[in-house]
Amino acid sequence: MIDDLMLLKVLVAADGAAERNLWRQAAGQASVPVEVLEAGSTSEAGTLLKRGGADIVLICAELTGARDLATAAQAHGSAPLVVVVLPRDYPIKVDDHTGTVRRPTSPEQARDILNNAIRARMPLRAMIVDDSATMRSLVRKILDATHFKLTVEDAAEGIDALTRMKSGSVDLVFLDHNMPGLSGIETLTEIKREMPHVAVVMMTSQMEPAVIAKAKAAGVAGFLKKPFYPRDVNEVLTRHYGLRV
Repeated sequence: MIDDLMLLKVLVAADGAAERNLWRQAAGQASVPVEVLEAGSTSEAGTLLKRGGADIVLICAELTGARDLATAAQAHGSAPLVVVVLPRDYPIKVDDHTGTVRRPTSPEQARDILNNAIRARMPLRAMIVDDSATMRSLVRKILDATHFKLTVEDAAEGIDALTRMKSGSVDLVFLDHNMPGLSGIETLTEIKREMPHVAVVMMTSQMEPAVIAKAKAAGVAGFLKKPFYPRDVNEVLTRHYGLRV
């Protein structure tokens, strides 16, 4: 859906006019041009999706049929990023494949949420760093099945990864903890020292407290415990982008 002019389509599904207006105001302050599509019901939202899809779908959790709409939106050919907007006192019971945020109370809060969603929806460049060719192939397949637009490359060890990252441009790194040569923690430390903007997700078979503490101190964005699945990656990345309550 994202075209050459970087105009994003954002579908807002909420039965309250005030809430739709809040997101419309936020769109006017967004980091890229945004076209807002408004729907006051799930049927209206479904019609808008069929007409042309969307890049981001914001669904009020109180909307009748919100869960079904979220599922249908994820299955749409435009593969939008779906975010369920929860009232402040609403229980957190949503599917793993959706983002979740608390309902904003001001256009500024709504703008920040929308900008987070825009960052997550943009094409992202990812690198898998693992000494196992089998694991690199498996992780690549898992990433291809997530709800994020990832262009993926891989490296077999930390030094090669660092060298290639310096000469290229990477947004995300999926880094194995247990590697020969430069360890996962050492590679993470170097990445954050030289390229602090790069988000690093550590993959590990054992969630040992000492490893977690060292990784957090070095600036890790999240953890994936092996074996993991596309839904686990979705959860880690939506949380990283501020789209998970």
